Amino acid sequence: MELKPTAHKTVKSMKKGFMYYVKRDWQLYLLLIIPIAMVIVFKYFPMAGLLIAFKDYKILKGFMGSEWVGFKNFVEIFSNKDFYRALRNTLTLNGLDLLLGFPMPIILALMLNEIRSLWFKKINQTLLYLPHFLSWVIIAGVAYQLLQPGTGLVNVLLRNMGLKEVPFLTENTHWVFTYVFIGIWQSMGWGTIIYLASITSINPELYDSATIDGAGRWGKIRYITLPGIRSTITMLLIINLGRIMGSSFERAHSLGNPIVKEVSSVIATYVYSAGIQAQKYSLTTAVGLFQSVVGLILVLVSDWISKKIGDEGLL
Repeated sequence: MELKPTAHKTVKSMKKGFMYYVKRDWQLYLLLIIPIAMVIVFKYFPMAGLLIAFKDYKILKGFMGSEWVGFKNFVEIFSNKDFYRALRNTLTLNGLDLLLGFPMPIILALMLNEIRSLWFKKINQTLLYLPHFLSWVIIAGVAYQLLQPGTGLVNVLLRNMGLKEVPFLTENTHWVFTYVFIGIWQSMGWGTIIYLASITSINPELYDSATIDGAGRWGKIRYITLPGIRSTITMLLIINLGRIMGSSFERAHSLGNPIVKEVSSVIATYVYSAGIQAQKYSLTTAVGLFQSVVGLILVLVSDWISKKIGDEGLL
């Protein structure tokens, strides 16, 4: 059977090797060198340091000269009550962040998408994104000025209105919810960027058809917008589940204080105090490896469940 000229060209292009595309698009491949090199140097090379978790690492003896101790470091951290307290607090705080904070960027994106005034929409987007660019040291400083007992602006206003002061930062339960809501305020504006981008990819003709059928705004959101960004929601949920074992040292350290140490001590602060300050580098590496393994398992399990219920997975 004789191939047509177009079909012959298609078969020929399929047989072209990798070097053909490198020669054709060498400028694009050249641009990839720096980011790929950074990933290799800063992400893959440090993995060799995970061996420290199975050694009694001493700086003077070096990486290879330190004594091999097997799983001794893991036994030590799992027998330490401070580690279990940090683990409990990490799961509790991250769980509340996920439960209360994950829906907020979705709700915010839906609200911004319904705004018809472009200038008003842009102003709101800018104001909502701004907290993401502030460091946790600045945010914590402002929070303490506003919420501290006695002289904090919020408590002064409450006292002037004849109400009782609220121990936002000095009582365990109040501190937990203050920590969570400050985190939601700091991150929800930035998270809307992804959802707004996903919403813009929805075919506008679907909204026009829904309008002709008599659907209102709530109907369009329920039957068009939310199904249209469902895959994005699933992907970000899987990623956030993988981070549930992680914790921000800057956030916990800046907002925490000795009075609420029972609930503010997370894995990141435990690593800093019990590992780095005490120069137990093997211990901190073992904790980090434990976090990474659990996070990987959570991502794989949630991705598997997502595919089983019919959604697009992450992998």
